[in-house]
Formats: sequence, structure tokens, C-alpha cells
Amino acid sequence: MTLVLALDCAISGLGVAVVRDGACLASLREEGRDQAARLLPAVASVLHEAGVGRRELSLIAVTVGPGSFTGVRVGLAAARGLAVGLGVPLAGLSTTSVLMAQVATRDRLVVAAVDSRLGDWFCAVGAEATAFAATAIELADRLRGRACVVVGPDVSPLVAQLTAAGVDATVEVAPVDPVAVARLGLAPGVDAWRVRNESEGLPRPLYLRGVSVTLPDGARRTVD
Repeated sequence: MTLVLALDCAISGLGVAVVRDGACLASLREEGRDQAARLLPAVASVLHEAGVGRRELSLIAVTVGPGSFTGVRVGLAAARGLAVGLGVPLAGLSTTSVLMAQVATRDRLVVAAVDSRLGDWFCAVGAEATAFAATAIELADRLRGRACVVVGPDVSPLVAQLTAAGVDATVEVAPVDPVAVARLGLAPGVDAWRVRNESEGLPRPLYLRGVSVTLPDGARRTVD
């Protein structure tokens, strides 16, 4: 029996799930800010609903980005603390890989996209699992001639731009599902993550650019 606790704060809001051998025992998805204050109480609530003690957990799984700088840091910090405290491996998963895993169709190329809020998108395309940042026009050039389904939260504006640029694109609006995080984390096996943690260290945040900050005068800049 393998019990996985999955956490997600990478884009907006938060998600928590407890999954046993692939079957969801309990899950929760909340929108809004203040993930740092709400995440651990949400974990406690989901564990209670699942009837699982934290010492029974076999694996922690968490999204590591790309996404919101603050959200990624909150989720990963909580997951690292729980994994170290409980002595269990930590699975770090890219947000885009989780979104792609949530799409059932295979008759179209799957494209995962997350709005960077800076005029472009964090994307991953089909088997090209590595995430990258691109404007809608740059993504359209990459997808030209290929029918695709674009998955992610708030991706309707991107699909509209791709369609206007001549791309055969359909939309699947979806937040990150923490149950998908758990199942994807479980796929390689607990021992595989333990070996990876020991050889590479615990997962690190995945950022595709520097951090966008607001200066005292209201101007915004990106810093590494």
C-alpha cells in the first residue's frame, strides 16, 4: 500500500490530495491568495477526511513550476519540510507535465500553457516535455500545421490568438488537479524518488525567467 500526499500552489490557489495506490481518498482545491497561511491547515483537513495519519505517508509529491514565484516557493517549502520531517521521498513535478497528464484525448497534440502575466506563456508541447516561455505568436509558429488541444487555467485568450494565427487549436480550461500530481508522482515508484533525492538532492523550483518585482515607485522589473 502506497500513500501519496500531493500539494500544488504553483499557479493560483492551492490543491491538496491523498491518494492510495492511485485511488483518491480525499482532495481539496481552493482559489485565492495567502497560500502560506492556508496550505498546512488544508493538508491537515485532507488527511483527516482521508482517515490517514501523516506517519502513514509513503511519498510527498509537489509541483515545482513554472508558475507564480510565490506559489511555487510556498508549495515546495511545505513539501520539503514535510518530506524531511516524515523521512519520506519527495517527488518534484513540473506544472506543465501535470497539466498534460490531465488530458484524456490523444487525437491531437497536447499543449500545456500557464499565463506568465508578463505578456507570454510558460508552455510545453507534447513529447517536448521541457517547458519554455513563448508569446502567442512564437507558439503559433512552433505549432503551425499541427492540430492541438491547449490545457491550463485561463488559456482561452491564448487559444483565440492561436486560432487567429491559423492554428487548429481547441481549448481545455483546467486548474492543476492535485490527484493528477499524486498519480504522476507515484508512477516511477517510491524507491526511484528516494534514489533521486539521495543523488540529486530534494527538488528545486523551476523558473523560466527571473523574478518580477515591484519597486517602491511602482515600476516593475525582472531580477535573476
